[in-house]
Amino acid sequence: MSRDLSNIIIWSKNKPGVFFRILWLFRRKRFNIESATVGHTEVPGITRFTITVTGDKDQVRNMCKQVHKLIDIVRVEDVPDEKLVSRELAMMKVGVKDKEEKAEILRVLEHFRARVMNMTKDSLVIEVTGSEEKIDAFYENMKDFQIIEFVRAGRTALYK
Repeated sequence: MSRDLSNIIIWSKNKPGVFFRILWLFRRKRFNIESATVGHTEVPGITRFTITVTGDKDQVRNMCKQVHKLIDIVRVEDVPDEKLVSRELAMMKVGVKDKEEKAEILRVLEHFRARVMNMTKDSLVIEVTGSEEKIDAFYENMKDFQIIEFVRAGRTALYK
């Protein structure tokens, strides 16, 4: 992948409408959000957004300044990859024809350290976590099977 990705981390007060205002600003500035994860932090009442965007460094720096001006924003940072530990989560539902195919799928899962979340007679729901490259490689290896559904969460990151 040769995309120029940036990690924008935003801390805000946990109030209604904050996420909407952030997304509206990104849309208005014509940024493409590659992924976004949002959740509570260790500080009560503070929400953390990890937003991955494509764009040159000057545009990203300007966007951070614009976001910081929004109501209820506490802090905004553009953080380089080398300062973060990041992971992504993916879930996949795969159709299973017979025991032999199930055994093949389980071998792929073992290689990627994925785990089965739900198993029925004719399908498996699988969870895998790791880098974006690992998730991409996992998906490529699973293409030989019947993928019924696939979803991946955005990048979640912490400082090293």
